[in-house]
Amino acid sequence: MDMDGASSVVLQALTQATSQDTAVLKPAEEQLRQWETQPGFYSVLLNILNNHMLDVNVRWLAVLYFKNGIDRYWRRVAPHALSEEEKTSLRAGLITNFNEPVNQIATQIAVLIAKVARLDCPRQWPELIPILLESVKGQDGLRQHRALLTFHHVTKTLASKRLAQDRRLFQDLASGIYSFACSLWSHHTDCFLQQIYAREEAAALGSLERTLLSLKGSNMLHSSRMVGPDSTCREKLEKMIILYTKVLLDFLEYHPCAFIPLIQRSLEFAVSYLFTPAGEGVTFERFIVQCMNLIKIIVKNDAYKPSKNIDDSKPESLEAHKIKTAFFTHPTLTEIGRRLVSHYFLLTKEELAMWEEDPESFAVEETGGDSWKYSLRPCAEVLFLDIFHNYNQTLIPVLLDMVQNLQGLTNVEDSAQLLMKDSVYNAVGLAAYELFDNVDFDQWFKNQLLGELQVSHHRYKLIRRRVIWLIGQWISVKFKSDLRPLLYEVILSLMQDPDLVVRQLQTFVLILNSRSPVDDFEFRTEQFLPYLESIFGLLFQLLQQVTECDTKMQVLHVISCVIERVNIQIRPYVGCLVQYLPLLWKQSEEHNMLRCAILTTLIHLVQGLGSECKNLYSFLLPVIQLSTDVTLPPHVYLLEDGLELWLVTLENSPAITPELLRIFQNMSALLDLSSENLRTCFQIVNAYLYLSATDFLQNYAESLCRSFCNLLKDVTNEGQVQVLKVVEIALKVSPVLGAHIFQPLLPAVFRGIVDGERYPVVMSTYLGIMGRILLQNSSFFSSLLTQMASECSQKMDQLLGSVIEMWVDRMDNITQPERRKLSSLALLSLLPSDNSVIQDKFCGIINISVEALHDVMTEDTETATFKDCMLMSHFEEPKLSEDEEPPTEQDKRKKLVSQIHTHKQLP
Repeated sequence: MDMDGASSVVLQALTQATSQDTAVLKPAEEQLRQWETQPGFYSVLLNILNNHMLDVNVRWLAVLYFKNGIDRYWRRVAPHALSEEEKTSLRAGLITNFNEPVNQIATQIAVLIAKVARLDCPRQWPELIPILLESVKGQDGLRQHRALLTFHHVTKTLASKRLAQDRRLFQDLASGIYSFACSLWSHHTDCFLQQIYAREEAAALGSLERTLLSLKGSNMLHSSRMVGPDSTCREKLEKMIILYTKVLLDFLEYHPCAFIPLIQRSLEFAVSYLFTPAGEGVTFERFIVQCMNLIKIIVKNDAYKPSKNIDDSKPESLEAHKIKTAFFTHPTLTEIGRRLVSHYFLLTKEELAMWEEDPESFAVEETGGDSWKYSLRPCAEVLFLDIFHNYNQTLIPVLLDMVQNLQGLTNVEDSAQLLMKDSVYNAVGLAAYELFDNVDFDQWFKNQLLGELQVSHHRYKLIRRRVIWLIGQWISVKFKSDLRPLLYEVILSLMQDPDLVVRQLQTFVLILNSRSPVDDFEFRTEQFLPYLESIFGLLFQLLQQVTECDTKMQVLHVISCVIERVNIQIRPYVGCLVQYLPLLWKQSEEHNMLRCAILTTLIHLVQGLGSECKNLYSFLLPVIQLSTDVTLPPHVYLLEDGLELWLVTLENSPAITPELLRIFQNMSALLDLSSENLRTCFQIVNAYLYLSATDFLQNYAESLCRSFCNLLKDVTNEGQVQVLKVVEIALKVSPVLGAHIFQPLLPAVFRGIVDGERYPVVMSTYLGIMGRILLQNSSFFSSLLTQMASECSQKMDQLLGSVIEMWVDRMDNITQPERRKLSSLALLSLLPSDNSVIQDKFCGIINISVEALHDVMTEDTETATFKDCMLMSHFEEPKLSEDEEPPTEQDKRKKLVSQIHTHKQLP
């Protein structure tokens, strides 16, 4: 592109690119795209964006094209990289004048300069920071603001770099500008405060913007009294206050020891505004959250706690602990504890309105993860827990006193008392572990809570919801199993509650009642079974009543937990599930996460149904087909669960069907992906081999062998072993067909043995494969030996001698007793031959066979004789204990194959 007079051409293209007419817009965009790599293009863009007389939309587009160019072409190693000469010119032009009149464009230019700084500062652009500092000191208001804006983005970008060398450079930069930035912040803060008290609102707004960019706390809060909610300063003032608290929080997080002198004042500041009248009319939600986080981190910080052995404590830890101990007196802690529960735990008018208007959203409101960092309710709850844990001796009596004052049923007309009871019960639930020794929960449940659950008044739903949640919190802490049937009666009753939120809460209590025995050792399946059918039916009613995707997922999670817990005893009750899940699957086409929840439910359902899962094939198999088809977009979300469902379906299927075979068409593409799901894919192949090796191999042998050959070229040693284990199972279940189908893989195995493969696990797998071929398909072994002798230009006897010698020598690579026995039997099968090479190896073969015999023989104490522990009787049927799950269909198939292959005994 000839850049002489190019400005007008580029300007015309940019103007057309802002058009609403696609016939004009598209050719212009294409032209600009072609110019992106032309020398001088970005110099023209800089001239255009600096021309304040041009249309703002055109200048905006010029900035965006310039910014994209930095991402693509600024690095020296990038294809079509900008020349060093043009970059030098552009850097100089970007910081010639900070006088952009349009805020949005000024921000984009600042971001653009920061992007260049990330790559070039300070080496190629040492003048950037000095020029910025000089511009910030100037008297021109606009220039000062734009320089500050750029300074802010440059500093933020340079601070984000993580390489050690970059960190050192930033530290050097920071040490040089820190004091200046602080004085700038202090100056503009003072200007703002003077102007706001003088009611000079317009001037105050300018100072406040500069204060925000340059980054005294209480002064800011008090000034907010002067600034009404409709003031132009209000939003920026609140932002400034939050920024101030963020500075404190970041300082505390990254430099806890340096923060110690500020602990006292920070606690005084936060506690006075949150827990005394000082905060009334001044505080706002985001500020309260920040202050709560400040208190929480100081209370919980390990750097401020002495070691158990005081003599081992650091002096700064002792100092911090001393300050905290002096501050958190009994009266202060009591006031904090009471105010958290009685003020911050109370449901707000907005929350109560949401309960009425949108109960599903209210019931599933996010309170987990990092929500305590941003949202008031989870923040207050986390602060309560941390303070309660650290100062429980003081706070347990406070909370128990609050509980005592709320004994008996509450008047449904007394909304304030209902809200207070909800808050106090919330605190008792959160602190369940701390209160273990102080609350007889079983008695409280029988004497108080049970009665509260039976009050059916509409307004008492607040307490019904909270009590059932409270029970859920205490179940895994302290709740006698004898009371479980009583609880199931309550759950049944409340699952028919007129209020949706209360009904939904039962699902969470059910989760707690149906988790694994590791989580809940008091759970007894026999206590739960009489209620299973009713609860299952009600869960399905709830699943059909709710409309939100999140809620359906939660209910499905509970259903999955129940199925997992009762296992095969779910079989009589799956009718409604089988009817509803296909409908839900169809309705959830646009909701992949809901479909993941359905897949999880199906996995547990198939495991519970066992061989009866064949009755679900018409639904199950299309679901598996869709979830594991990598040509369809949903596989990104569904693949992992889809593969797991495919596997458990195969493991529990009683027999192969054409439909079950057909879905294996998806496997080739999955194996080619070589993803983290490869192990599950191998398990699926194994399951097909055990289910019906002949049908399976006749249909898919060619594509499977091709996939395995490709995999063996790329995968790690561990991956090789996984592939070859599948081949070994194929040989085990179908010795003739397996050897024929995987013949292309076997020369590499043979060569690996002869060459003495150096990785023991790989060598062990090679010998396992060759042992099966030699023992179960000796004619194939002979033909393979002939083929390899021809390839290696060696005599067959000479090659056979090398194989036997290496096999005997590397027997120690084989650690599994069954493989050691297999190798011994395989080599012993050669001895009847009159081949002189084999006779020469007689001693070595006998030696490893005797060693293998020692490995597998155990003494029968009753008969005082030795027997082969790996010899399986056809009539052995192990008895299952109550805790053990019954064998799957695949377990039975594996056992049958093992019986066929373990009747041989070492002589």
